[in-house]
Amino acid sequence: MSERDSGCPLCRDDAGAALWRGSQLRVIEVDEPDYPGFTRVIWNHHISEMTDLRPQERELLMRAVFAVEQAQRDVLAPDKINVASLGNMVPHLHWHVVPRWRGDRHFPDAIWAPPRLAPGAEPPEWHDRQARVRQLLPRYRSRLVDAMNALSKQ
Repeated sequence: MSERDSGCPLCRDDAGAALWRGSQLRVIEVDEPDYPGFTRVIWNHHISEMTDLRPQERELLMRAVFAVEQAQRDVLAPDKINVASLGNMVPHLHWHVVPRWRGDRHFPDAIWAPPRLAPGAEPPEWHDRQARVRQLLPRYRSRLVDAMNALSKQ
């Protein structure tokens, strides 16, 4: 990152576990226990909007987002994937790619909405699914790294 800004949370740290890092962007697994597989694709430089990027940079960023989504679909098999670019508080353009399952705490609302299911009120199948998805995470990470490495060679 060429514009290190100690006041910027995404310059200070990755806000999660770095799965892949390139010169223009990085892919981070977010530590969100209710949403295993939640991943961010973060542009490394202070850019706020997609239209601030050159067309080839936009294409690279979106291909990375699509690679994350495809790896989630292939390995984690969620019911739905939410893709969002919010970034209202940080100067780094970034995309949230969130695998979702019917019956998760917020479904069908966004994960930032008030939960529909309180901690401790989960049905047994929720815990079973969480355990199954967590077991798939190493395979998801490997698939994602392979996809990003292939993308970086194009």
